[in-house]
Amino acid sequence: MVNQPELLQFPTDYPIKVVGRPSDEFRARVHAIVLRHVPLLDAERVTERLSKNGNFLSISCVIRAESREQVVALATDLKACEGVLMIL
Repeated sequence: MVNQPELLQFPTDYPIKVVGRPSDEFRARVHAIVLRHVPLLDAERVTERLSKNGNFLSISCVIRAESREQVVALATDLKACEGVLMIL
């Protein structure tokens, strides 16, 4: 396997968006997972948006990613989270 150069230089600001059905439980699960991987997340860097018809909630975070492994672990846990429909 050829060693490929990193596309991102760490640490870096890294945006992530999680989409699911709106509920307090969904919101709490996503926030708990993000805080597990990014304990010093600035609350001002988290936004929520309800879809036009109110069927979906997107939670967007801009994290300060320290490594590729951190981003991969966060995405893996979010994918396994109950209620998560999409991660961008």
